[in-house]
Amino acid sequence: MSFDKKNYGMDTLCVQGGYEPGNGEPRILPIYQSTTYKYNSTDEVGGLFDLTADGHMYSRISNPTVAAVEKKIADLEGGTGCLLCSTGMAAIMLAVLNITSAGQNIVVSNSIYGGSVNLLGVTLKRFGIETRFFSQNSTDGEIEALIDGNTRLIYGETLSNPNLDVFDIERFAAMAHRHGIPLVIDNTFPTPINCRPFLFGADIVVHSTSKYMDGHAAVMGGAIIDGGHFDWTNGRFPELTEPDASYHGISYTENFGISSAYIVKARVQLMRDMGVSMTALSAFILNIGLETLHLRMPRHCENALAAAVFLEKHPKVEKVSCPGMKNDPRYPLVEKYMPNGTCGVISFTVRGGRDGAVRFMDSLKLASIVVHVADARTGVLNPAGTTHRQLSDEQLAAAGIPAGLIRLSVGIEGIGDIIADLTQALEKV
Repeated sequence: MSFDKKNYGMDTLCVQGGYEPGNGEPRILPIYQSTTYKYNSTDEVGGLFDLTADGHMYSRISNPTVAAVEKKIADLEGGTGCLLCSTGMAAIMLAVLNITSAGQNIVVSNSIYGGSVNLLGVTLKRFGIETRFFSQNSTDGEIEALIDGNTRLIYGETLSNPNLDVFDIERFAAMAHRHGIPLVIDNTFPTPINCRPFLFGADIVVHSTSKYMDGHAAVMGGAIIDGGHFDWTNGRFPELTEPDASYHGISYTENFGISSAYIVKARVQLMRDMGVSMTALSAFILNIGLETLHLRMPRHCENALAAAVFLEKHPKVEKVSCPGMKNDPRYPLVEKYMPNGTCGVISFTVRGGRDGAVRFMDSLKLASIVVHVADARTGVLNPAGTTHRQLSDEQLAAAGIPAGLIRLSVGIEGIGDIIADLTQALEKV
C-alpha cells in the first residue's frame, strides 16, 4: 500500500514519511552504507550522468538512505524537493551559491546567527559576493534601497539566533517578489512543526538539522528545501534557464520545471563539485530524531515559556527575551506565524554584565555550558564570548546582543528541576 502524504498530518509524516518498505523489506529505514552502485549496462550509467534517468550514481550526490530523509523533510515543510548537506553552514552556503556569483550581492538581516554573518559577510566576500545587511526595524524603502539589478535574494531567520527576533515573512516575501528575487528563510528554531514559511511566501528554506530535527546533539547536518513556486524564468537567473556546459547544455528549468530546477542544480552541480554531502549513517540518525520531532517541540515550548515567566519575575534578572510571552512586543508576529509555539530557546541578561553571566553559568548543575543549542538537554551559552565572538562591538549592538546576554536552550527535562537549577545559580550572582 502506497503512503500518500496528502492523507496524513504532520505527526504521521514525522514517524512514517519518506520511507515506504515493500513486502518483506526492513520495517525501518536501512543504512545504505555504500559509496557505489552497480548497473547492468553502460547506457544506464550514461543516462544518470546525462540527467535523463533516475537512480544513484555516487553517494556524494545521492544515496537511498539520504534520499528517504530528504523526502520526509520536503513533505514536512511542504516543499517540492530537499537536499541534505553535511552541516547547516554547508546548506546555507549552497543555497546562496546556487544562484549567486562573483559581482553580485545578497540582502541579509543583521540579526542572524553569528556564524552565518561570518559566512555571508566575510567568507563570501572572498568569492566576490557582497552581503548588504539590514535591520528588520528599517522601513521597506530603506531596505529596498539596498536591492539593485545584481541582487540575488533576501535572507533571514524565522527566529533569529540568539536574540529571537521574529521575521515578518509575508512582508519580506512581498519585498523580494517586487524585485523578482526569492526569499530564503532559515527555519531551524521553529522547525516545520511550529512554522511553515512556504505558506507565507518564502521560496527557499534552510535548516541546521543538527538542532531540533536531530534533537539529541548526535549528528551534524543541514537541509535546503525548495518551495517549488518561484518563477526562475523571470530573466534574472540564467544559471537555471541557460544551458549548463557541464551537463551537455541541459537547461534546468526546461528539463525539470520551475518546481524542481533549483534543487536539481544544487545537487548535480554544487554538491557534485563541493562534496558537502550527508552520509547515510548521519541521515539514519537524523531520521530517528525526526520521528519524535512532533512530540518534543511542544514540550520544549512549554518548558521555555515557564522558564521565561520565572526569570522575568526574578530580582537578579534585568531582561528576558521570549517572543512567545504575550507581553513581548513580537508576540503579534508569533501569533501570525507560530500560533502553536516558537521554540525552546530564550535569552536573558542578569545583573552584573559579563561577570554576572559567567558567575551564573559556572554555578549551574543540571544545565550545561555547551556550544550548541536546541536539543533535548538544557544548555546555556554567552553568545558574545563564544558563537558571536567574531563580531565587533558595533555588530553585536546592531544584532541586539549585549555582552551579558545568556542564551538558554530549555530542554525537555522536568520543568521543576530546570527552575530549581536556575534558582540556585541566580543566588550566586
